[in-house]
Amino acid sequence: MSKLLWTSDAIAQAMRAATQGALPEGVTGLSIDSRTIGRGEAYFAIKGDVHDGHNFVEAALKAGAGLAVVEAAQRTKFPADAPLLVVDDVLAALVELAHASRARLGAQIIAVTGSVGKTSTKEALRCVLSAQGETHVSAASFNNHWGVPLSLARCPADVRFAVFEIGMNHAGEITPLVKMVRPHVAIVTTVEPVHLEFFAGIEAIADAKAEIFTGVEPGGAVVLNRDNAQFARLQRRAKKAGIIRIVSFGTHKKSEARLIDVSLHATCSAVHADILDHDITYKLGMPGRHMAMNSLAVLAGASLLGADIARAALSLSQLEAPSGRGVCRALEVGQGEATLIDESYNANPASMAAALNVLGQARIGPHGRRIAVLGDMLELGPTGPALHHGVLEAITVNRIDLVYCCGPLMRNLWDALSSGKRGGYAESSAALEAQAVAAVRAGDAIMVKGSLGSKMKIIVSALEKRFPGKAAHEEAV
Repeated sequence: MSKLLWTSDAIAQAMRAATQGALPEGVTGLSIDSRTIGRGEAYFAIKGDVHDGHNFVEAALKAGAGLAVVEAAQRTKFPADAPLLVVDDVLAALVELAHASRARLGAQIIAVTGSVGKTSTKEALRCVLSAQGETHVSAASFNNHWGVPLSLARCPADVRFAVFEIGMNHAGEITPLVKMVRPHVAIVTTVEPVHLEFFAGIEAIADAKAEIFTGVEPGGAVVLNRDNAQFARLQRRAKKAGIIRIVSFGTHKKSEARLIDVSLHATCSAVHADILDHDITYKLGMPGRHMAMNSLAVLAGASLLGADIARAALSLSQLEAPSGRGVCRALEVGQGEATLIDESYNANPASMAAALNVLGQARIGPHGRRIAVLGDMLELGPTGPALHHGVLEAITVNRIDLVYCCGPLMRNLWDALSSGKRGGYAESSAALEAQAVAAVRAGDAIMVKGSLGSKMKIIVSALEKRFPGKAAHEEAV
């Protein structure tokens, strides 16, 4: 039998839940999705924006869930012998369990926020820390009001390290989450014009990100991007929160984690850096200058947690891109190959520029072209049209040969493109799909990117279906 994560008694006590039916001794995991629940796990019937989890309790129990957590107002929907923990509010109960989880942890904990690079930085921390001790890391982009408590409640009591991603798109959202996690180290990757629809300006975004300082454990540390224009503002906020150990990273000469040199390649980078007075050269298994920059924060953060910095640097050669965030695939096109760079998970002006930089470094064949397939960047408010038009600079600098655009906001970029760079335009990703797929030929490098709501994964899936291939790798440099 799998190791128990929680005993049923401990969960009930933490959530102050009433019990019903014959409960198991304990549960091996926690889930909010009846479709993927594992045998022996606890199912939390959370009410989402679209679905009410209570409608799937029966399916979860049939699939092997050990018990279900339901609200008292709906308990009569279920058989009297169903194994249930009954609470007033399921999400609130999950938060209570998360607090109980944090109380029992002896791990060194690190939390990551920032406008760009949260998930890839979190995955890089997974890569380096798991090589040095049992490490728990939040899944996917579980960084919101239900994702953080679920990730924390899932944390085994005996791990050495724990890594959590904390996101927001409104002021005030980070504070309760970070006070739940209570990290020993917090990283702010960068502050960029993201979610401008909900903020008065970039300074307001910085202040919202600075909320992460309020939950850092006494004696803890923060890691900040010294090259970012909001560094001084964040530094002041950290000091105001009582944090003494402030470590900066970047190319700035005063950075404690300083980039000395970087050699960019199609699928990796070679980095020379000074990390907390350690001169280190290492291979980074993901491409892009932005990734090289964030690797400085990763190594600094790992060192602050007590990890061996030399071993951590070696581990970064094994880093792979998270799904939809730069995964490279070789597509079989006729008698040759093309390269697909999947950046379809999300987009904002900073990540769009970084992705186009990676495309600019991509290898192409003798007659190959660098092709960008771009969807709308959402939640930018009144600045949206100008910021989409501004993508033209990165298109030009990175020598992108052909651009396909979809969505009303990307029309602003399309109209600014020279006729020679125009590949095609459509109102939606579904309408653009056929044009983009038909354009691909051997030797090309194709990058697909847009906000999640732009549904650019449709085009990625169509390319992979039309041109089956394999993951693309590059030999160590």
